Amino acid sequence: MLEFLLSSTWRIARIVIGIVLIVVGLLVVKGTAGIVLAVIGAVLLVLGLLNVCILAKLLGGGGGSAE
Repeated sequence: MLEFLLSSTWRIARIVIGIVLIVVGLLVVKGTAGIVLAVIGAVLLVLGLLNVCILAKLLGGGGGSAE
């Protein structure tokens, strides 16, 4: 499982999910819930761009690139 969390596929998924959450949070969901979604999306986007996986770190992996 750690190999998947550190893979390029999961990195791209974090970036895409982050962008989607930002857009949905700012344009579709209004109020506090929209802001929370946008912030979560921003965190996922930054973690994807930096190639850091918090879940992999919590599960005992390095959390950085597997390559």
